[in-house]
Amino acid sequence: SLSTRHCPWKMNQLPPKRPVASPVSESTNSRGEALDSLSMDSFWLEVENIKQSAEAEQEECSLADVKTQEEGEAEAEWLQDAGLSELLGEPGSDKDNLVLLSTLTRTQAAAVQRRLDTYSRSRRRRNKHPVRDVRDIFGVAASEDTAAEKAESSPDPLWHNLRTSNTQRKTQDYSCTVRNPGKEEVFNMDVAYSEQAAVLLKGSFLSESRKSKDGNGLTRFKIPKGRLGVTRIGDLSAQDMKKIPTLALIELTALCDILGFELKRNKAAKLKTTEKRLFGVPLNTLLENDQKLLPNTKVPLLLQALLSCLEKRGLETEGILRVSGSQTRIKSLEQKLERDFYSGLFRWDEVHQNDVSGLLKRFIRELPAPLLTAEYLPAFAAVQNIPDLKQRLQALNLLILILPESNRNTLKALLEFLSKVVARENNNKMNLWNVSTVMAPNLFMHKGLPNKIPEGKEKQLAEGAADVVRMMIHYQDLLWTVSSFLVAQVRKLNESNNKRYQFCDKRIKNLLRKIHADKDKVEKNQGEPSKIVKVHASLLLKDSLEVHLNNATRVADVLRQFQKNLCQNGWNIVNTVNLLKCNNSTECTNLLLYEVGGNIGEHCLDPDTYLLDLYHINPHAEWIIKQNPSYPRMF
Repeated sequence: SLSTRHCPWKMNQLPPKRPVASPVSESTNSRGEALDSLSMDSFWLEVENIKQSAEAEQEECSLADVKTQEEGEAEAEWLQDAGLSELLGEPGSDKDNLVLLSTLTRTQAAAVQRRLDTYSRSRRRRNKHPVRDVRDIFGVAASEDTAAEKAESSPDPLWHNLRTSNTQRKTQDYSCTVRNPGKEEVFNMDVAYSEQAAVLLKGSFLSESRKSKDGNGLTRFKIPKGRLGVTRIGDLSAQDMKKIPTLALIELTALCDILGFELKRNKAAKLKTTEKRLFGVPLNTLLENDQKLLPNTKVPLLLQALLSCLEKRGLETEGILRVSGSQTRIKSLEQKLERDFYSGLFRWDEVHQNDVSGLLKRFIRELPAPLLTAEYLPAFAAVQNIPDLKQRLQALNLLILILPESNRNTLKALLEFLSKVVARENNNKMNLWNVSTVMAPNLFMHKGLPNKIPEGKEKQLAEGAADVVRMMIHYQDLLWTVSSFLVAQVRKLNESNNKRYQFCDKRIKNLLRKIHADKDKVEKNQGEPSKIVKVHASLLLKDSLEVHLNNATRVADVLRQFQKNLCQNGWNIVNTVNLLKCNNSTECTNLLLYEVGGNIGEHCLDPDTYLLDLYHINPHAEWIIKQNPSYPRMF
């Protein structure tokens, strides 16, 4: 069970160091084991450095343990975080709850029902008023007793698998086949991960050999581009992205249920106030202060400065990140930064690169709450216990989507830098595993959390934490993708929120049946072989572009047509200053096509999106051409 493995370690409880392996061996396997041992020694050395840093400042290394939750309390918090608090009998909107429920897959609905059943039993034991029974709303049954009834009355194989999963969860033994290292595999994002896992429940899982410590032997995953393209984090509007964490939490819970793991979450810790302006300051506070200087800042300016300094002068430094700078100098530099950073008087060119890397790690550790958040740090650590690499990545993808935006943006900036360090491995001698073992303690150890390590599990937990960091560095492009099934659920939420349903308790069951029927209904106009639509570019042109769509028309084709007309036909351009040129023609990549309105807020489209398919999915949207914000402004 994941609940027995809390990965963060107390700084004052170091596991015994592993002996350094013999550096010389004739056996290839022995050489590999020696390298692995040395690389894990880097992990324990980093832990020792963190401990010494804390002791030098006489810091309290751990707070009081979190109060044990009563039965049903964790389920109540989960339902609240999942946007279903009204099911607990709290004031809320029936409409919002019903709309959310209508978008769920069967495995997601089962996960919600399971937590509601547990909460209901705990309420009955405490003789409190019963909560609402939503079994009829779901139209499914997910408790062990009702799942049995469902399985007996329904030939649906999924429910048979769910029932088997419930009854065998405690003793489930995964049958694993070792993956072929370096082979490319498909990473399906069209179907909910939990639904995929339910289908594979009785099959064998592919297991990745964890002996490979660099990136060359890792399995390569390819996200197949469907007709609607791929959506990255940042492609959706802030309004739509706010819906993603709730959906991702429900899906992650459903996935863990199918795999037989408990999703363990901590309570959010209360943050202590500090008089400092940089180190030990909450991320949101840092960003609020930075945005007063530079609006739209997404990553703390101090972190940007640290990473920029290291990228300019530290990427080629041998042992960067691993070799520790002077603790005395690092503390002195921290004080200077607190005093001079915002005034611009701090002299970065006078700082040794190992001291800058020490400041970077110190900044991460000193955050009042972990970068991976207090609530979900145990879940990130527990990912290591999932036997299948693809499912570990699915869980990590969902966890990253659950993170608050400030944490997610900061983590991405850090991981992008770590990738650059790994790319210079030949010069700095820091391969993927080296970087992962050094950074894992800084991400998974936190003085503000309870720390419990089962006896004898130190090595397993250390290697597991490093492996999670390794996956986040190596697979970050995949992990920062919003799955197609989640985008589809966001569309359904938006569609349903735009409808004016009149709610009545007696009609709830019929209402949900109607919503699901609407979801499954094929649009009448999907049979149209072609369509003429207008594409707007109001910031560039006074005129709109008329586009003839057929089954082969992609976003990239429309952008090329737009540029051709822009250059050849002398359109009435609003502002021609600084149009980006390439070989005397407008550069294609500086323009993007957005889908706006209808069942989406705003969506930056993949160049390979087929527009006729998108039109059928969202016929009421407008399509607007805008400049790529990563390019210099045209005007």
